[in-house]
Amino acid sequence: MARYRGSTKNRFKEKGLNFKRSKLNLPQPALQTFYISHAQSKEFSGVFFFIKGLPRIIHQLPPTFMEKNNAAVAAANAASIFSAAIALLLASILIPGVEATLGVNYGTVADNLPPPSQVAHFLLESTIINRVRLFDANPEIIQAFAHTGIALSITIPNDQIPLLTNRSFARQWVEINITPHVPAVNIVRVLVGNEVISTANKLLIATLVPAMQTLHTVLVGESLDRRIEVSTPNSLGILSSSAPPSSGKFRQGYDTHVIKPLLSFLRATNSPFMINPYPFFGCSENTLDYALFRPNPGVFDETTQQTYTNMLDAQLDAVFSAMKLLDFPDVDIVIAETGWPSEGDPGQVGVDAESAAEFNSKLIQHVMSGLGTPLMPNRTFETYIFALFNEDLKPGPTSERNFGLFEPDMKPVYDVGIMRQRVVASAPDDYRTPFFLMIMGVFIAAF
Repeated sequence: MARYRGSTKNRFKEKGLNFKRSKLNLPQPALQTFYISHAQSKEFSGVFFFIKGLPRIIHQLPPTFMEKNNAAVAAANAASIFSAAIALLLASILIPGVEATLGVNYGTVADNLPPPSQVAHFLLESTIINRVRLFDANPEIIQAFAHTGIALSITIPNDQIPLLTNRSFARQWVEINITPHVPAVNIVRVLVGNEVISTANKLLIATLVPAMQTLHTVLVGESLDRRIEVSTPNSLGILSSSAPPSSGKFRQGYDTHVIKPLLSFLRATNSPFMINPYPFFGCSENTLDYALFRPNPGVFDETTQQTYTNMLDAQLDAVFSAMKLLDFPDVDIVIAETGWPSEGDPGQVGVDAESAAEFNSKLIQHVMSGLGTPLMPNRTFETYIFALFNEDLKPGPTSERNFGLFEPDMKPVYDVGIMRQRVVASAPDDYRTPFFLMIMGVFIAAF
């Protein structure tokens, strides 16, 4: 259950909310998120406009009634103040919105990380992050997230993919890695491998979709298929063309034999196509502003007559174009990984804490704004930032060890606006309905 410290009115003033009778004045980004992303939601519109209209209903009562019923006057004043607060609160609880779609990749290639239980508590109490992606199925880490409500995605290593095509092995894997933890742990997704298609390993690629199908079948048998999705993250290396975005195509051979069956499976199971777009790896000194969401001339796509002002949108739309070419534009896209290092080797352009903070803060603002991309407008993107911690044992260049948002002592490497000031994490899904009923009960009791 979410708890709040300090004055509710003051908290919302800090966020730019103004309180007036019968009116809810939200800042423009919030309006975009609410009305663009959720205007079609009956659940949202009913709750939002009922609460928003409470002050008007009360104040339109006959004067004699209001004079004789001090409780009604008090309720009217309270409703005027709380209409904005409760509407925003319910939006964050009932609807996947800004905070509900922000995740982080929790890597553990380090020898100085805090215990998983401390990490889970820190994320819940101190940040707005409530989705976590693991690169394995470490039981200690999984169990650390019990009763937090944080949505967890766990991963089956690439080398186990061929084994997973065997139903007995898949059932055993589920019994060991999932069954002991649910429902206490909010496991929402199992990822079969990572960037498998880009490995060029013929065995892994050939068994990827059959393994996902087998795992899903086992989840159905355990009545877990509605709780847990099955997907697999992909790098942009699966594209043979990405510039301009409208020319996006999957690599020949993989497109019809691997990716099309994969997308068909994802559509059938209502699971997302997960990609790892990294503007950092796609930029140069000349395109740094374009990659960092800074003002720039933009890139014009003559086919769609759209101008791209940032590289991430171009990468996402290239993937969307490739999916559309295979007749799968309806499959949702999730950003499984993206980030920017805060330290690198000498001579690397744009590799510093300031650039990392700039990219990640603007990334969060952009993907949660409800604006979408030129080819996918009016939507948000479930996004996982890479990574939670700097990992000192990762091989490769210095930058590979410095993608973390936090140091091992959980101090921020830089500020991207994900630390909670007075607000603790929003209520888990299981508590949404009781919390809503409680709030409505308060209003009813006031009369």
